[in-house]
Amino acid sequence: MKNILIIDDDLDIGNVLEEILKNEGYSVSRAYSGTEAVFVLSQSRPDLILLDLMLPGLSGEEVLPHIKGIPVIVMSAKADIDNKVELLLSGAVDYVTKPFNTKELLARIAVHLRTFDTLGKSEELSFEEISLDTNTHIVSVKGGEIKLTRTEYAILKILLQNQTQVVAKSQLLDRISEDTPDCTESSLKTHISNLRKKLRDAGGKDYIEAIWGIGFKLKTE
Repeated sequence: MKNILIIDDDLDIGNVLEEILKNEGYSVSRAYSGTEAVFVLSQSRPDLILLDLMLPGLSGEEVLPHIKGIPVIVMSAKADIDNKVELLLSGAVDYVTKPFNTKELLARIAVHLRTFDTLGKSEELSFEEISLDTNTHIVSVKGGEIKLTRTEYAILKILLQNQTQVVAKSQLLDRISEDTPDCTESSLKTHISNLRKKLRDAGGKDYIEAIWGIGFKLKTE
């Protein structure tokens, strides 16, 4: 049975959603504030999340970065297109404006659960002591998790997918845009420098080398 976490401080909306979802065969868990949501997510892993933005404690926008590898449908009265785009780029899979049609919401839930079951299976990429989980976005070195920015994660994923090749700067920039929009040619060097330092601090050696005039590759002994 798929579990759906409702993060909404509006009791009436939450109760209605819970009843509808249970009637559709889902199990339901609840969180009534952003702070409670982060705690719930630290203890359990739902299959999909319905996230309101206007929450006490942490806002929905502040909760979103804590969610990895779980489809999130944002529910909000905010209808501004820029707000929608920003949230979708930040990791949400869909955005439903309140008040919403329950049949439409149920259809969206079913679609995203089906899509995630098909495409969201975890794939682990590894190189020596480095491992990267493409589902949870967790990166670890020698078994210890390290925190990367979205751009650093995108760079490392590409390098791990092309371990025997030199990845050209132009190719990196093209491929990075699939995961993050905030990397430019002028900032690429800084992002890679920061990534190399984090990996070196965690693993005690350099894992990435620059190939002058071409690009970058994983460093083998």
